[in-house]
Amino acid sequence: EEGSVHDMGGNIVPYFVNKDDAAVYDFKDNNVPGSTDRDRAYWRDVGTIDSYYEAHMDLISVHPVFNLYNSKWPIYTSSSGALPPAKFTFNEEGRTGVATDSMVSAGVVVSGSRVERSVISPGVRSHSYASISDSVLMDNVVVHRNAVVKNAILDKNVVVPEGASVGVDPEQDKARGLYVTESGITVVGKDQEIKP
Repeated sequence: EEGSVHDMGGNIVPYFVNKDDAAVYDFKDNNVPGSTDRDRAYWRDVGTIDSYYEAHMDLISVHPVFNLYNSKWPIYTSSSGALPPAKFTFNEEGRTGVATDSMVSAGVVVSGSRVERSVISPGVRSHSYASISDSVLMDNVVVHRNAVVKNAILDKNVVVPEGASVGVDPEQDKARGLYVTESGITVVGKDQEIKP
């Protein structure tokens, strides 16, 4: 529709309400087997990039408010196909493949690099001495040696070259044409290669 910004709450829901073609599901009364007081009735509007980022951070908290580990309410869908388990390689001084306080999907290889407080999607490759923290990496992102990714969302197939950084210096990111949110999250669009 002309003038629509395609916002769920501002345009799409009102469109269906006006057509008498809308229904409501009350999440607060939803009885999910295995839910706790903490994760019962979880709902987050992800209409902004910052709220999208925060929803991912909800997933990796020690006691997640959005609990994917509830065995009484399993998730049956999979967009990754038949990928192998995540793999962590090297255990040398300064070159250890490790992930902490993170979610790491199938098909990921963390090779001599460090991942902290991040959500890592299928097929991501992180090479030696790289560092990824407080970030969301979509499918098939490649982070090369000695690169740093911090406070960022990298869309599918993004390549971070050797020694490059993303999210470390918001002003540098803006100068490279990257989008930086009000809260300081750097966003890199699909299929881009970061300029050093």
